[in-house]
Amino acid sequence: MSWIVLFVSGVFEAVWAVALGKSDGFSKLTPTVVFGVGLLLSMAGLAFAMRELPTATSYVVWVGIGAVLTATYSFLTGDEAVSVAKVVLIGVITASVVGLKLLHG
Repeated sequence: MSWIVLFVSGVFEAVWAVALGKSDGFSKLTPTVVFGVGLLLSMAGLAFAMRELPTATSYVVWVGIGAVLTATYSFLTGDEAVSVAKVVLIGVITASVVGLKLLHG
């Protein structure tokens, strides 16, 4: 259960990261609210998962999921240019997250 919650909280990390970028310094209401809710849910999920999972593993997996999803969103929306090098490096992050899960259990 902790791994599922950790994955979902990693998704919410991407949500708050994207919303933070769209909030324009917290001057736009909707992205600011989405940021706040996403941040709270993300942190709560991380805290829950860390009750059973090691701190370092939890944090790296949480950040990795958030980073990969945030970058993927940016590529798909055209906010950031896609390159082979970026895709390969994001693949390395993904492989690292999967590897940490496999090593843990």
